[in-house]
Amino acid sequence: MAVLCIGEKIGKYTVSNLIKSNAYTETYRVEDQNSNPYFLKLFVLKNLPLQLMNYEENWVKEILYSKQINHKNIVSCIEAGTLEREASACQYYITNYFQGSILADVIAREKSLAEDEALRIFAGILEALQYLHSLAPVLCHNDLDPSNIILSATSSREPQLIDLGHLSERSFGLVWFDTTDIAPFYHANETRVNIFDEQSDIFSACCVLYAMLTGNAPWECPLPAEGTYKEKFAPLAQYRKTHQIDFSALSVSAKTRHILKKGLELKNTERYKTVSDVLEDLNASCIESPANAGGADFSQESSGAQVQRNSPNYVEFPIKRGNGKGFEDIAGMAGLKDSLNKQVVFVIKNKDIAKQYKITPPNGMLLYGPPGCGKTFFAEKFAEETGFSYLLIKSSDLASSYVHGSQEKIRQLFDQAEKNAPIVVCFDEFDALVPDRSWNHSSSEEVNEFLSQMNNCAQRGIFIVATSNRPDKIDPAVLRTGRIDKMVYVPLPDYEARKELFTLYLKDRPVEDGIDVEALAKMTEGYIASDIAYIVNDAAMVAAYTRISISHEMLITSISNTHASVRSESIKQYDEIRRKMEDTNRRNITEHAKIVTW
Repeated sequence: MAVLCIGEKIGKYTVSNLIKSNAYTETYRVEDQNSNPYFLKLFVLKNLPLQLMNYEENWVKEILYSKQINHKNIVSCIEAGTLEREASACQYYITNYFQGSILADVIAREKSLAEDEALRIFAGILEALQYLHSLAPVLCHNDLDPSNIILSATSSREPQLIDLGHLSERSFGLVWFDTTDIAPFYHANETRVNIFDEQSDIFSACCVLYAMLTGNAPWECPLPAEGTYKEKFAPLAQYRKTHQIDFSALSVSAKTRHILKKGLELKNTERYKTVSDVLEDLNASCIESPANAGGADFSQESSGAQVQRNSPNYVEFPIKRGNGKGFEDIAGMAGLKDSLNKQVVFVIKNKDIAKQYKITPPNGMLLYGPPGCGKTFFAEKFAEETGFSYLLIKSSDLASSYVHGSQEKIRQLFDQAEKNAPIVVCFDEFDALVPDRSWNHSSSEEVNEFLSQMNNCAQRGIFIVATSNRPDKIDPAVLRTGRIDKMVYVPLPDYEARKELFTLYLKDRPVEDGIDVEALAKMTEGYIASDIAYIVNDAAMVAAYTRISISHEMLITSISNTHASVRSESIKQYDEIRRKMEDTNRRNITEHAKIVTW
């Protein structure tokens, strides 16, 4: 029987539901007075293993450790306290509620991540470890694997370490945490003899990087389901001895290959000693090694030419080459997908026919509508559908503290895009990049530069997809023929789209039989795509905590705890914006289209 009851008050928090429990801990979802969700982890002291308690301070070690931590890439403790119950005294702590996707789910769905994104996530993980290792006493995470890392729901997908249940000081032969629930695939060989330290954490982080790039943990092999940690590890250790990883076969840069090879050395004497050593290699353009005494210049690797970096305002934008399924990954938007298949994708994939009939795709298109309806996601999947490279640009990417610095970055952006053509360049929140000059004179130079670079840029192999929640704030000159030719309203998902969204977001996750997506779609009228993604991720988080499959009941509970993001008054506002933009679109359609050679 659970210690806490649904609806019970714990200070300013109200218990919503029990997430998981074992012999000595229980984890709950709780809400504050404003219905904001949090996690509460409770420890039943009479059942607590002795090694998990700090008897000098009379607090559970995990709570003491979590109260020390303050880092953006690690779940934070908001408050802690004690409860007196007839059966036993209890201690608890409350953390922020994780909003995003568990990395293990992302890898399962996407199979592998683009190298640039994997390295960025890897860097965030390293920064979290570096912080833990800098504390006094040194703390080690000891259970770093994709199921214990969450990626934020924002487009940046910032990583955060979410499970502190195995956090401890260095262990050399005697561990102060439970090892039975640790996944051996992500742990160094020395951990089977109870050595857990900074080096074993770094090894785990490199295993996570390998999994992000390949879709699998390194050295995967059959392991026994039962037994001690040492017994489970035995066949893995033997497998590692007889099966070397062929790092040369990985489709990654030489620098990434170097980091993986050194980070996954089986002998800890040959591995990275500190996180700083890894970060130094990660940020280096040249690495000295015994096999390469002169050093390898990784800055030249991708382009094959020397990159000019002498400008103080130099920036190189990360190009992504998608490995998804294109439009097949998009729920709903059937009309838009069909229209673009006929007007754009067909032309791109049938160049000879297009040339014969002098058919040209639009120079660019604007996707507009309420936030969270999948506009940016659509742009990326459009790039995959066409086979183009993909470049996502936000307003912060082009900001500069130098005079005319933003103009220089805009020129660099289009020059880089042309070198990587054919390419889709997605400008997110386009209204912030090209605001109407009639009321924002400070941005005139930047807008003028955009106008110049966008003119018939399709001739250079650059296809623009802009997204905006407020297209009425975009400078009108940007929306004329030869720049943005096509404007498409992306509405709230309808019933069929919501069914597809639930099916899509549940795909490749552990789910129970009997989930009724039709019933879920009916319950979520007015919800946007990001709301449904949050609902599924919320249920997945509950299931992951208990290591069970996602159930229909979990999803219903998550729906009841999630309000629609777009209010009815906002929908009316977007209906008016849509009417104005359709008038502009009709004017563009009647203009004479310029011939564009692709």
